[in-house]
Amino acid sequence: MIHSSPELLAVSRRWYEILRTKKNTEELRNFLSKAEELRFVGTGEGEYWSGQAVRDGVSGFFAEIPAPVVFEEIEAEAFENGETGWSSFVHKIQFVGFDEAVFYRTVLIFVLEGAAWKIINRHASVPTPNIELVGKEQLAIQKLIDAARDEGPELTQTEGLASVLFTDVEGSTALAEALGDQRWSVLIENHFRVLSAIIEKHHGQFVKSLGDGTLSVFPSAKEALAAAIKIQKAIASVSEEPFFGIRIGIHTGDVVQSRGDFFGTVVNKASRITTAGVAGEILVSDVTRAMVAGQTGFSFSGLEPRLLKGLRGHHVLYRLQWNN
Repeated sequence: MIHSSPELLAVSRRWYEILRTKKNTEELRNFLSKAEELRFVGTGEGEYWSGQAVRDGVSGFFAEIPAPVVFEEIEAEAFENGETGWSSFVHKIQFVGFDEAVFYRTVLIFVLEGAAWKIINRHASVPTPNIELVGKEQLAIQKLIDAARDEGPELTQTEGLASVLFTDVEGSTALAEALGDQRWSVLIENHFRVLSAIIEKHHGQFVKSLGDGTLSVFPSAKEALAAAIKIQKAIASVSEEPFFGIRIGIHTGDVVQSRGDFFGTVVNKASRITTAGVAGEILVSDVTRAMVAGQTGFSFSGLEPRLLKGLRGHHVLYRLQWNN
């Protein structure tokens, strides 16, 4: 039975993180299957390789590519079915000296070898208009999608006020490597179940997982803050190894909901607030703090205004106390 795979999503993201940072490219061969059926399909003419040549050359191949100035994940999904799995990613990538970014689409196909997922086929492509290849645009599928967007109720957008909460496991890459893919997958799935139960208890919606992180929304700042405190206390109460810490960021404002997901500058800022914190912290925006002004049960400490990646100006943040 085919089902979504957080484990393969995490494995794939570790592969792409090496490509983004250009660090430890020699580890890339460890992601690959030892089978002779291994195939590597690149974007360049003639880039179709197989077997041992791929394992021996993959580190050097990616080491030759300069470090990108933009490497942004646009879409990501992964599935598994028995001992086979696959992931599909779209990245926006731009290199020094180029005025525009390129959208790279990559599919990784995995097989289980022993207890570990290994890549058996990697296929990357960059968009080329069909009119240039076959002399005609192929629009049948896009027309169906456009029609569903225009007519389908689940594709309509709604706007409203919400408090957006992100969580992120600190040091997850090192922890995942230490535990191995299967133990890490079990750990993170249990973690998500704990978070989901707390979020639902506080009338929130667990929107999606993001590798080892999560995105949730709440109808009020009060419920979001209360849930964040309970989440940190639940993490701190774990009495058995492996131990890990999470950071939480919360921002409140108007969000756009479409197809079960949430978008907008409020969501982006909540994400950036999260990355500004460290394990064990709950950082909130000044707007979120103002929403619970005068209410009991919450204690904040002020922080120096901070720059948030990708956002203009300095931003006033507060640390929500939870362990007193």
